[in-house]
Amino acid sequence: MEFRYRYHGHSRVDSNAGKTDLSFAPDSLRPPTHFVGKLRKHIAFREAISALHNVVISDMRFQPKDKEEYKRWLAQEEQNMLAEFMSRKESLQTEIRSLRSELDDLNKQSDKVLKPYYDAQRNYFNYLYKHDLDAWYVLDPVITVHPDQVFFECFSEDESSYGKLSCGYEVFETISDTACGTTNIDYSQGLYNEFQKIRDYRETLLQVDPGGFSVQTGDDDQFDEKKIDLPESWVRGFLQVSSAMTLPMVKVELQPMDVHNLCYVLRRKKERVGPRAMRYELEPGKPVRVIFEPWGEEVVCSRSIYQGHEARSIRVWGRRRLHILERLIPVADKFVVHLMGDGLPSFYVAEMGDLTFTLGLSGWSANDWSRMGNFDLMAPRAEVDEITLRRVYHGLQENWLESAGSLAARLGLDDTVVQSALSIYSQQGQVLFDLAEGVYRIRELSREPLPMTQLRFANEREEMAENFNKANLVKLNAVDVNDGVLSLQGEVTDNAVAYRPKVAIDADQRLRQGECQCHFYVHNRLRKGPCEHMLALRKQHQIQHPYVLAGAEEAGR
Repeated sequence: MEFRYRYHGHSRVDSNAGKTDLSFAPDSLRPPTHFVGKLRKHIAFREAISALHNVVISDMRFQPKDKEEYKRWLAQEEQNMLAEFMSRKESLQTEIRSLRSELDDLNKQSDKVLKPYYDAQRNYFNYLYKHDLDAWYVLDPVITVHPDQVFFECFSEDESSYGKLSCGYEVFETISDTACGTTNIDYSQGLYNEFQKIRDYRETLLQVDPGGFSVQTGDDDQFDEKKIDLPESWVRGFLQVSSAMTLPMVKVELQPMDVHNLCYVLRRKKERVGPRAMRYELEPGKPVRVIFEPWGEEVVCSRSIYQGHEARSIRVWGRRRLHILERLIPVADKFVVHLMGDGLPSFYVAEMGDLTFTLGLSGWSANDWSRMGNFDLMAPRAEVDEITLRRVYHGLQENWLESAGSLAARLGLDDTVVQSALSIYSQQGQVLFDLAEGVYRIRELSREPLPMTQLRFANEREEMAENFNKANLVKLNAVDVNDGVLSLQGEVTDNAVAYRPKVAIDADQRLRQGECQCHFYVHNRLRKGPCEHMLALRKQHQIQHPYVLAGAEEAGR
């Protein structure tokens, strides 16, 4: 998918001994969005925006070593050994020397011809990584201005980590100009370097430049246009994050020193064998315990008491990405950890007063948000008509942010209908769930509507489920409601094999549990989302009971 951006000039920094002006160049093709404010909390902002930068450049994928030189050395040694072996035969010594001399000349010529290519290739990528990280970025960060805060969002290079920095207006001494909306900003490595110079004694002005919207023609030489052929995985990953944040999670509060201890263990040791998991041991009323595998080393968080009502043991992977939080430890009041389950995503929210930093991590480093985590399939899935959809969106747009319950009461709609509508907009990149505040916010990820027909079936399971229902291969056998949880049992015929899936859906229409006999479920459980048979069963229930609530008596009829 190709995205087009047009910046009037570039983001710039004007700095002297007593003042620093940070001016972001916004995308002038979007509706006017601007913000001008003078920083009050300098150090906390500097550390938080630096942590956001660390998310952008994060790439935990395996990087193979360059073995070209080793292969050339090995090839040369093999020739030497072969020549030594053959030289034992006197009758062939003269011929061997001649051939070896000729072969050496050829190898030298080959090395001489290819060496500039290999050196240039290696130096090019090393230079990009060290001096021009912009060339490694997929997309400029997204910035959104709301009536109560301004927040930045970004995605990591390996698409496994998501970062969001929210700055409440109390972070600023004065705010002189705002226009709510979402835009992309021109962001560079040089700008990050200037962030490191922010100090308490130096006045710092942060602005999303409103002057970028005063130009009416694109003929100005100062315009910088970008056309980025954006991978579908990047967009889909962003949408999966929005969906995952709306799902039920176990909540744990950690003190900053607890996060320091976790990072310290990871800095001090390096695993050579698996499993490389970090296991949260949670018992009601007792300190949180974190066990590092395979060493079995335990970190007891003495001042962090688990407030849940049920004992849990949750394992997470990709733990070295927690180093992104290290810069926030000195300035954070506390960290709130949201855990979905074994091998599932986790969210770490650093609360710094009026600043909040959210780090979203996929199940493990190699498991990016796009391909493996289909959490939109577990989100509320009730059918909502087009008129109601627009009504919910325009209702949220009036205040820019609101909880689902408050919006439902104000519009006179059922909570489940509003939840499903907001979930649909989250999956389309138009609405974001704020995990720290517990509200939905207007945030349009792109200037133009995303091609949802192209993105709709991010995996073949949802498409297969749709086809099962169209072919009348799904039978709903049992419907039961207990404590607001809707339990479904049925039968799905797939290639002449009858599967009997079971699903449990809570009152918010979120899939809580599932079970099936198919290979996908047996191999993955729910770590990669529900199988096609569970989805087909849920869809069949929606067809038969389109507006029935999980807690309503009609659900059992």
